[in-house]
Amino acid sequence: MIEVQALSKRYGAKTAVDAVSFTVQPGKVTGFLGPNGAGKSTTMRMIVGLDSPSAGRVTVNGKPYAQHRAPLREVGALLDAKAVHTKRTAYNHLRAMAATHGIPDSRVKDVIELTGLGPVAKKRVGGFSLGMGQRLGIAAALLGDPHTVILDEPVNGLDPEGVQWVRHLAKGLASEGRTVFLSSHLMSEMALTADHLVVIGRGRIIADAPIQSIIDGQGKARVRVRADRPQDLLGSLAGDGVSSQLLEPELMEITGVDARRVAEVALREQVLVYELTPLHVSLEDAYMQLTQTEVEYHSSTPLAGEPVAAPEGR
Repeated sequence: MIEVQALSKRYGAKTAVDAVSFTVQPGKVTGFLGPNGAGKSTTMRMIVGLDSPSAGRVTVNGKPYAQHRAPLREVGALLDAKAVHTKRTAYNHLRAMAATHGIPDSRVKDVIELTGLGPVAKKRVGGFSLGMGQRLGIAAALLGDPHTVILDEPVNGLDPEGVQWVRHLAKGLASEGRTVFLSSHLMSEMALTADHLVVIGRGRIIADAPIQSIIDGQGKARVRVRADRPQDLLGSLAGDGVSSQLLEPELMEITGVDARRVAEVALREQVLVYELTPLHVSLEDAYMQLTQTEVEYHSSTPLAGEPVAAPEGR
């Protein structure tokens, strides 16, 4: 279990993490989401003692990370896959880590096979692709067979098979009763992997709830309707919180009303409806609504026909 209590981190005048509190429970996958610069990586670094908090407290399995006598056996973390000696082989890198905790070579071989590194285990890490580097980082996180696993962007650089493997790995670890805490910018993958979400924006927690609760709480009911007289239907449905968009002459999308209500009104008004499709809010939709005022860096998309700025020197 990870317990974060009023945790803050300041760098001079800038507050990166502002009195955040949350608990990561064992037996489930907890996702950690937030825009760039929101404080995710800083929070993860404080959990494993790489950064000291300006205020507050964080414990892992009942103790601050630094107080564990064998931290690799308690907490496995992937925070920076590039933090390896590039002239070492993957096997020797893991053996060196294992030696610090009295972990046998047999365990090194186990995590190499588990992460698919067998064919490149004797190759120097400096020649690894981004995806293979990620696999090595995950192998290092699992080396001590820890109770708690923290993975920051674990699918970064992985191919579809690798992404699916990480998903099954995270869910499998949680099913064994372990604490699994991971971040990702892939909303579709987080929706398939996480049971619970902690969302941070501008250094503060803005959501901490089961994933379905967050999705349900951020979206109004939406229905796609094909009908022979859509304007008659819309006139009868008009009311507070109901809006509509005509997509085609007989196709519209109605927000703020569910499919049952649309069907009832169509029957009463004798409007022929030949498509009635409930539209479900995605995690990405819910996340964008939650964080729309928390994004520090905004991008703009050129309008059609506008020139895109050329690189300097051209």
